[in-house]
Amino acid sequence: MVRSIRHDMLPQATADEAARQQFSVAFKQALNRGLRAGMGEVFDKVAAGEWSREHGHAPASRDEVREAMLGNPTYRSWSSLSRAAQEQMWVAIGDSIFRERERLAAKARELTDPARRRGSLTLDPAFVPPRGVTAVDIHLQTGGYAMDLGGGDVSAGALYECGGNLYAFGQGLGKNDSKAAHVQRYIAQRFPDLKPRRILDMGCSAGSASVPYAIAFPDAEVHAIDVGSGMLRYAHARAEALGVAVHFHQMDCGATTFPDRYFDLIVSHNAMHEISAATRHGMLRESLRLLRPGGVCVHQDVPLTFRGKTEAEKFLLGWDTLNNNEPFWEVYATADLVADMKDAGFPPENTWVGNLPATPGSLPWFVACGWMPA
Repeated sequence: MVRSIRHDMLPQATADEAARQQFSVAFKQALNRGLRAGMGEVFDKVAAGEWSREHGHAPASRDEVREAMLGNPTYRSWSSLSRAAQEQMWVAIGDSIFRERERLAAKARELTDPARRRGSLTLDPAFVPPRGVTAVDIHLQTGGYAMDLGGGDVSAGALYECGGNLYAFGQGLGKNDSKAAHVQRYIAQRFPDLKPRRILDMGCSAGSASVPYAIAFPDAEVHAIDVGSGMLRYAHARAEALGVAVHFHQMDCGATTFPDRYFDLIVSHNAMHEISAATRHGMLRESLRLLRPGGVCVHQDVPLTFRGKTEAEKFLLGWDTLNNNEPFWEVYATADLVADMKDAGFPPENTWVGNLPATPGSLPWFVACGWMPA
């Protein structure tokens, strides 16, 4: 499944809106491709020396590195422009979505009509999304990840998919990049005999990774969970627009209500860096509880780690924590997933943690994989 796949739940941008979106991508590419990598050189060749002359020693801690960089006009300019580019991206895509909000909600109702739908949606009116999701607008996404404006609103999901595409293109990822495809290739190579009857996608967001599993395994029953009602309405309608059956549920991935040993395959995509350590540990424990004999879980995420990095490198990698509303970015970057898998109950001989091979226009995506003996 390509990142830019077309379907009936996408907003229809005007020419002006499309031009602003294209500019947003080009702006972010200019900031990311050369300038962001150059911030390390700014520290090494300019900021560190200036700070050392003032204080009598080189900046050693993260706080000292931060102080040195915040005193440098080149870094401040890049950081301010990068924050502005992210905000501009959401405005550019939001103009289309909020102009078409009622049409998108009506299209979702049409696609998910009980007489024609293939999958299902189960929302819990008593469910309260975790504070880690609602306290900030993650990624600066307009209205926040769990936004629900009522009346069958699907804006959160439309924002997530469309804004996520612009963000990925701005990072230099290609239109053919698919995190689900990377995981599916790994599964086919490592577990060639796996024929899942039930699949669970944890933290499914707009459902763009859920659909490829329903396509790749047409005989499997595919379930997907997330915490936002608006996000899930969109995901359900999106799957129906693409003609596949996925069963969406409003649940916390750290404490699901599925029966023991219910799934043959459990996956997540870019969820670990969006959740707290406690929720991540719960997700891994749930994976163990829910897997049938011979079952496999593969949790994929960005290849981000602080291991072996200097304090300056950690500071630069941690930019998103403070400037892109990523409260768990560094929680994930400092995690030990090998230890986490073991603590969840997966024997070391039944785990594999590492980066998948990169393909053109993609990253070497990170995965934490565990499996149950047959």
